[in-house]
Amino acid sequence: MLQLFVPKIIPKLLVILGLNLLALFLSLPHSVRADSIDDQIASITKQISDLEKAIAPLKQESTDIQQKIKNAKSQITATESKISDVTNQLVDQESSLEVQKVLLSERIRRYYIDTKRFNPLLIFLSSVQSSTLIRQYTWYQSVINQDRNLIVSYNQNILNLSTNKTLLEAQKVKLASLKSSLETRFGFLSGEIKKAEDYKAELSKKQQDLIAEKTAMFNTSVGDVSSSDDPASRADFNPGFSPAFAVFSFGAPHRKGMSQYGAFGRAKAGQNYEAILKAYYGDIRLDKVDTGGSIKTTVGTLPFEDNYLVGIAEMPKDWGDQGGYEALKAQAIAARTYALNSTNNLQGTICVDENCQVYSRDRASNPGRWRDAVNDTRGMVIKSNKTGQIFSTMYASTSGGATLSYNSQGYDTPMLWDAPCGNQSCWPGDSYEKQSGSPWYYKGWYKTRSGAAYGRSHPWLTNDEFADIANAVVYYSQTHDSSHLSQITNCIGSCDSNAWSRDELRRQMDSHGGAISTVNGVSVDYSTSGYTKTVHLNTDKGSFDINGSDFQQIYVLRAPGAISIKSSLFNIEKK
Repeated sequence: MLQLFVPKIIPKLLVILGLNLLALFLSLPHSVRADSIDDQIASITKQISDLEKAIAPLKQESTDIQQKIKNAKSQITATESKISDVTNQLVDQESSLEVQKVLLSERIRRYYIDTKRFNPLLIFLSSVQSSTLIRQYTWYQSVINQDRNLIVSYNQNILNLSTNKTLLEAQKVKLASLKSSLETRFGFLSGEIKKAEDYKAELSKKQQDLIAEKTAMFNTSVGDVSSSDDPASRADFNPGFSPAFAVFSFGAPHRKGMSQYGAFGRAKAGQNYEAILKAYYGDIRLDKVDTGGSIKTTVGTLPFEDNYLVGIAEMPKDWGDQGGYEALKAQAIAARTYALNSTNNLQGTICVDENCQVYSRDRASNPGRWRDAVNDTRGMVIKSNKTGQIFSTMYASTSGGATLSYNSQGYDTPMLWDAPCGNQSCWPGDSYEKQSGSPWYYKGWYKTRSGAAYGRSHPWLTNDEFADIANAVVYYSQTHDSSHLSQITNCIGSCDSNAWSRDELRRQMDSHGGAISTVNGVSVDYSTSGYTKTVHLNTDKGSFDINGSDFQQIYVLRAPGAISIKSSLFNIEKK
């Protein structure tokens, strides 16, 4: 049982937004059945959509608060500048006032002295002297009045400036308080948004995990017995209607490291195990190390070479009698290196299922030529020439003729077009996997790992079904919202009530260029890096170029039954 949790951030968001917490909480699934994959996908995508809606106003408020904080900082800076100007003016005015007071005091003193000397009777004794004294007296009075007026003016200016400074300082305190309050609110919102984003990321990861579960419906390695070919999954199958559309995957699923069917084809073409390993793992060398000890596994401690490796059931042992003995030796070296790397040179424990390497007691007791391959390569491991160390030597059944690069322990393996020409010019027709007859080389997938087909007998879709998927991928390419795009027919488990019907999706498309009714043609472009880069749709509403990864994601979600795309390298056929 996969449990979905509702963290503390959700109630906080709902309180902030004024939503009905109980109603929404009851509408969210608290657990989902592991066998209803699309139900899980739909419920999680709905939670992501609801969460994004809840986060949106918080993000907007956070943005607004950031702007307010910016404005407050700007106003504080401007106010501080004004306070500085006022302070400078106050200093100037106070200095001028002090000077003027000194001048006034001196003039008053002189005036006082002169008035003491002045005898009013002299005015009557001498007309000349009286005239001079009157002018001098009048001048003193005028200057003293001017000084007094200046002092009053200075005092008034100082009073005004002091009042202004007090008001500005009060404004600065208020702005600082506002800024502090806004920063506190912004900090709270940032924390809540981060919690919500973390939860959204977790939901997104679960959605991707569920999609991966739907796409990875078979063992990644060949195992003891090769998968039988299904005529209905081949491109030459006749679905009985036209037009018909189907997606065919090249290989599956991770396409990293050694391709087992590719190694088989290379061995039959005359390549030895060293050439095979260097083709898939790149700039490497083969060294012998001491592997005489035991390995700890989830089924107990086993002798490493003589039991554990002999019991590795990752490649058919009868390939050794079909021209593929060098492939068995390459597999033995890759499996030995993988085990040593996974256990830190036998210090740790390794699982015995496909999550690590498959160990089988039946294989250990009846290994056939596989034992010879283990013995002939005893102690031999793969090391990177760049680092001088072993690394995780991944491998899988079929890469579709193109293996993807990956990094392990500081070493990058090469991206490889797995064909004699070494590039796309002879792909896909001459790929080693096609030469060796891999049933997964180019396949339309419509069954689960257990063989359930959910009412579908082949991977082909009618025009109406494919037009519906075309509408879904175009809608997603414009909105990046997949919350309503889960499958609606032949559902795995119960159909998602949140998924839009074909008619509703068509109605939604009215605001996105109009609903597609007919797909006239379809083609793809392949990247030189080994994946489908672009899907081209020619429809009654025009032509659309869709990102290959987006098309794969929505096709997996929307396609009926277990119809799926197993690989990032795929083609779409119309007949």
